[in-house]
Amino acid sequence: MARYAMSVDLTTCVSCDACVIACKMENQVPDGYARDWTEEYVKGQYPNLTVDLYSNRCQHCENAPCVAACPTEASYIEDGIVLVDRGKCVECTHCIAACPYGARYRYPGYYIDKCTFCHHRLGTGRSTACVEVCPTGSLVFGDLDDPNSEISKLMKTREHRILQPLKETKPKYYLLLSTLQHEELKYD
Repeated sequence: MARYAMSVDLTTCVSCDACVIACKMENQVPDGYARDWTEEYVKGQYPNLTVDLYSNRCQHCENAPCVAACPTEASYIEDGIVLVDRGKCVECTHCIAACPYGARYRYPGYYIDKCTFCHHRLGTGRSTACVEVCPTGSLVFGDLDDPNSEISKLMKTREHRILQPLKETKPKYYLLLSTLQHEELKYD
């Protein structure tokens, strides 16, 4: 059984929103909604500031509170990917309230929607839409249980973190920390 995950490289992501547009097109996401988005996180105090820019989405947690909150079992996990069975979803929005990452939305009049790591592409030889379109190569998707996959190698060689670790959700979306030193970022 596979254990799919994704990473974003904080060294190279420029929050260009190419991933957001590709996802909207691939998954017919209506205007005003998004399965993924970009964020800017500023740390420090002026003049010593650092900024993390990154693409964000459903974290595909092993211990997913959205799955536990779903009264109809419409939310479930398959191959490490958190999915929604649209036929079982009654739009109660319990999963939206339970998600600590704000990754779900109500598809107008039908069901709750979210990133699926392009589940429909698995086994086709293609990656996720966001990974394919990323102009900086910042996004990587693959199977953590495959030692030859790029994601598996990155998790072993790059320092990384997860969002909201105290929630103990065991997310499968990793932020690869910057490899640049502050001295390299100074301008003359």
